[in-house]
Amino acid sequence: MTTMQDPVRGRDAAGEAEPLLRLTWTDPVTGAHGYLVVHTLVSGLATGGTRMRAGCTLREVEDLARGMAAKTAAFDLPVGGAKGGIDFDPKDPRATEVLTRFCAAMRPWLDDHWVTAEDLGVPQHLIDDVFARLGLQQSYHAAISRSADPERTLRRVRAGLGTPVPGGLLGDVIGGYGVAQACFGAASAWGWAPETTTVAIQGIGTMGGGAAWYLHEAGMRVVAVADAAGTLYHPDGLDVPSLLDLRDAFGEIDRSRVPEDVRRLPRGAVVGIEADILVPAAISYAITPDNTVDVAAKVVVEAANAATTAEAEAMLAGRGIPVIPDFVANAGAAAWAWWLLLGQVGADPEDSFRRLRTEMRAKVALLLERWITDGVTPRATARGWAFAREDTEVVIP
Repeated sequence: MTTMQDPVRGRDAAGEAEPLLRLTWTDPVTGAHGYLVVHTLVSGLATGGTRMRAGCTLREVEDLARGMAAKTAAFDLPVGGAKGGIDFDPKDPRATEVLTRFCAAMRPWLDDHWVTAEDLGVPQHLIDDVFARLGLQQSYHAAISRSADPERTLRRVRAGLGTPVPGGLLGDVIGGYGVAQACFGAASAWGWAPETTTVAIQGIGTMGGGAAWYLHEAGMRVVAVADAAGTLYHPDGLDVPSLLDLRDAFGEIDRSRVPEDVRRLPRGAVVGIEADILVPAAISYAITPDNTVDVAAKVVVEAANAATTAEAEAMLAGRGIPVIPDFVANAGAAAWAWWLLLGQVGADPEDSFRRLRTEMRAKVALLLERWITDGVTPRATARGWAFAREDTEVVIP
């Protein structure tokens, strides 16, 4: 089923622009449903990852596509926003074949319009393998194919993604690095020294794990991390690199090898941990009106897409707790990917880290300056940036 809007965009009940396209796919083998939502096209292109999780819905993918449109606009990227999602357990042994059939069905969009990448349940190496199987080489195919020299652009992209850096490969850690920089920007806004600032992180996959690693390396105390098995807590700070080394392929920590002085708490307990910064980095809608009262942090930095519901965010604002929205805080990976595609950064990681550090900290400083001085929520300020632009022509060297 495909629904496409007229060139004159409609508005939903909340006044948000309706997506350009909503598409629902049914896997002919398993019966699983997959979704593509294209919120906006800029120069005929939209970007956004493909996720896989049991229970994924069209509404969820639509919210994420809207967030991607805001993300690309906030960082002035010459591309619109989209998202893919599959309602299927990524641990199921059939998951790769389901993903392959979904991508095959999306070929008209993947060939020419939709630039996708990793997301929850779909690591970058897996989606690249699927694209190679389909003869598309790499998940940025729709953009690379527009390049003046596609082979050269593909080499640049692969070199950037695969550059070794402390903590992993550049393409795997850059998103978490950006979240860490958002946390540093928040700490700076209140004059907190890194060594006295505490952080609790929900989710330690690619995004949460990368953020935890860079925060720990810079001297911030990561006092709690949560995975699917529960929350690990130590008030003096966790040994983040050691815990990350204990993760399995699905980002869960082997509890049999965790030090005895680390407390084991329920999974949801991470939201109520006493910490300066709370980083929800696992699932969408993690902070809701039901658990907002438990939030003990002074600021929430959204590493997961749509981590906080609108109602919960309003309740937090009422308690004086600002939320740095996902389309700023976790935009590092998307922004960097397009800087790489456009040849603005290359395989030298210092260039990438410097640019992302500078842009992320500056944006977070502006968001919190308006919050502190005028009481304007960071999301309201960021949305003002996000949609103050017109269509542009993308030129990929």
